[in-house]
Amino acid sequence: MRGIARDTLRFILEASRSSLPVEFAGLLQVDKEIITEVLILPGTESSRMSALVRLYMLPNMQVAGSAHSHPSGDLRPSEPDLIFFSRTGDFNIIVGPPFDEQSFACYDSAGRRRDLAILDVEFKDDGFDDDFEDEFDEFKEDRP
Repeated sequence: MRGIARDTLRFILEASRSSLPVEFAGLLQVDKEIITEVLILPGTESSRMSALVRLYMLPNMQVAGSAHSHPSGDLRPSEPDLIFFSRTGDFNIIVGPPFDEQSFACYDSAGRRRDLAILDVEFKDDGFDDDFEDEFDEFKEDRP
């Protein structure tokens, strides 16, 4: 694993900040040895003390690990976190206030701290046209 895309880490940090006072949780996907995506599974439940990710809702795909927040700011994994890490992969990120690029920690599936580089990655075009609304307008009926 080379690291995590800066924009992906920023998404995790902002989603976590926006979720306050409850925890945020998602699963991580890799493209070409770089963590580039966060999957948020249906049925995920969050509270001030925990987030419950329903792994049975994961489509038939592999994940590299998880990302979740600790609103308390304590970036150490709890016992439930360690159980969750053992089921999700080898790159498990915990973020906390102040939700900047220095306020995260990464752990392997056994809960051992590991380094994770932040990489500047250019994402390829996803094929969606940014002018979709303009193109859609031509199909709208003129109505008074």
